[in-house]
Amino acid sequence: MYAQQQYQPPMMSSADSDAYTGKSAETRHLKPGELSTGTTIMAVQFDKGVVLAADSRVSTGAYVANRASDKIAQLHDHIWCCRSGSAADTQALTDYVRHFLAQLAVETGRLPEVKVAAHLMRKLCYENKDNLMAGVIIGGWDPVSGGSVFNIPLGGACIPMPFALGGSGSTFIYGLVDSDFKENMTKDEALALCAKAVSHAMARDGSSGGVIRTCVATAEGNEREMIPGNKLPYGPAGW
Repeated sequence: MYAQQQYQPPMMSSADSDAYTGKSAETRHLKPGELSTGTTIMAVQFDKGVVLAADSRVSTGAYVANRASDKIAQLHDHIWCCRSGSAADTQALTDYVRHFLAQLAVETGRLPEVKVAAHLMRKLCYENKDNLMAGVIIGGWDPVSGGSVFNIPLGGACIPMPFALGGSGSTFIYGLVDSDFKENMTKDEALALCAKAVSHAMARDGSSGGVIRTCVATAEGNEREMIPGNKLPYGPAGW
């Protein structure tokens, strides 16, 4: 005779547990009901202005809600904003800043400076940091400072930089951009760097994809372009 023992399943490690529940290293920190989002945005100064670039994928967890969105929003004649984080939050923020800049231009009778737009955005992000998920890059040209770039990450800091990266895909390309960036690039060199960097991020980051949209802001005006998915300088189409 022997006592029948109840079967005990083997203990699972945290990695095995995440695989069982379908969670990855990128999503295991999320709260119940919270969804992961992803983006790749960047802006680069060159000798006569600024180039801004972004992918076009809007993701809701593992679901791609929009594969051809426009993440580069115009704030004023020569001032633009790259958006990452919550689409609703960043759209509301850009609407507020666009309104304030238009009002300022009417009252002063001159073009607003890029740093004014950046500090307006910083103020909104910082004072509402507990309720927003927004990381943005402000870039553009003004008669006082020329081309300038400001990075406003989650939390509401405001950092002037010669180039700025943001979004989940940015972690894959910091080394690439550090290596290839140089001061006083031409417009074509800055556009080539943005296209190369964003396409690399799209290839490695599952939350970035679609097409690459670019914007060149100079004293002469703005130039918008789009690079389709089958014409990317790096990625599956070129492998």
